[in-house]
Parts: sequence; C-alpha cells; structure tokens
Amino acid sequence: FLVFPTDLALAAGLFAVFLIMRRLAPTWALPAVLVGAFAVLALRGQVTLPSGTGLFGLLHPVVPAFDLKAAISLALPLFLVTLVSQNLPGLVVLKAAGYEPPPGPLLLSTGLATVVLAPFGAYGINMAAIVAAICTGPDAHPDPAKRWIVGVLYGGLYLVAALFAAPLAGLFIAMPPAALAVLTGLALIGPLTGALSGAMAEPDHREAAVIAFAATASGVALFGIGSAFWGLLAGFITLAALRWKRRPT
Repeated sequence: FLVFPTDLALAAGLFAVFLIMRRLAPTWALPAVLVGAFAVLALRGQVTLPSGTGLFGLLHPVVPAFDLKAAISLALPLFLVTLVSQNLPGLVVLKAAGYEPPPGPLLLSTGLATVVLAPFGAYGINMAAIVAAICTGPDAHPDPAKRWIVGVLYGGLYLVAALFAAPLAGLFIAMPPAALAVLTGLALIGPLTGALSGAMAEPDHREAAVIAFAATASGVALFGIGSAFWGLLAGFITLAALRWKRRPT
C-alpha cells in the first residue's frame, strides 16, 4: 500500500483485478494481475526490452576455480545466511502449514544437490522460505497431500523460463518499482493469511507469534543476517520467557 501514492491508477487497478479474480477464479488471480500489469505498462510504453537482448541469450562457459579467500569471505557467509534466513524459516513455514518435515534428510539432500550443481551455477539450493509459503497454502491445492504437485509444476516452469531468461529478466528489470511492489505484495497475501491464522490458533502462542511477525516485518538486518532469522529468534525468546517457571526452593 505504500506504493499507492506513487502510481495510484496502476496500484488500485491491479488490486481491483486481484479482488475480482479472487471472487470468480481464485487460482488465476495472480496470473491475471501479472498479465494486467504487463498490459497496462505496455500501453504506457513503460516496458521495453533492452536493446541487444536476444531471445535465448548467450551461454558463456566458465571453468570453476577454487579460491580460499572467496570461500572464507563469500561461501561461509552465504552458507550461514542461507541456513538461518532460508532453511530455518522454510522448516517453520512447512510446520505451520501442517506438515512434519524431517530437518536432517532435507538439509542433507539440499546440501548434496548444491555440491553437485554448484559448478553449473546452482550454488544456493535451499528450502526458500517465501517460495515454500506460496507452495504450501490452500491456493496450491485444497488437499495438503497433493500440494507437492505445485513444486513440480514450478520446476517445469523454471526450465521453460530459463530458455527465455534474457528477455524475461529485461522485462522485469524495466518494470517500474511500484508495479513490482504490488505484484510481490499480492503474491504474499495468501501465504501470509495462512501463516497468521495458524500462528494465532493457539492462545498461549499468540504473543510470541505477534512479536515474531513484527520483528520479521520490520526488515531489521544485523551482522548481514535478514529479519526472518531475527523474527524467529525473537519469537522463540518470547515463548521461552512466557513458559519459564521458577523451580520451587
């Protein structure tokens, strides 16, 4: 809603499309908003493909080389950030959706996949907190046991999108920040609704859930670690403090 003053017509129009489609065809609400955004911006002339961008782009093979300084200054921080900002929140998102994910096998499989695919550019395979939230909500499938299909479909769409990565990236880069903010915000409404309803279901956990949500939404970043980790930490500390009881003396 902060972008409404920036481009009121675009933001209000996309929000109206979202509400109408949520009423008529909930599954197609976000695709309709995306198509509507591109249509409006194209009519305005605000989306143009950068010159020199081919349909399929160009591949430039790069031979990987080990660098100890890069491993210490980049790889280790990225590992820690991925662990606390993606994998840990991803597990929490899955648990909030009613699943019981086994942390060990999940971390092992994503780690092995990263080792194998890192030489080809896929160096950050993880449980992606936001993507996990989108895939695990009721919008993905009414039956929780069939929501994994959405992950497979996403993977297929990623492969198709990779073929046209150059023009697609150019289109999104050329989009005004207001349009990107509206699209991102609307995409998170469903997962956010499901997460909040689950977090508030237990009366004893509500204060901790609110504090965790507030800390995460604040966007605070300390020591290079994003707010997702600090929100979880604040929630755990609050829950532990409220449950702590003095031992009788």
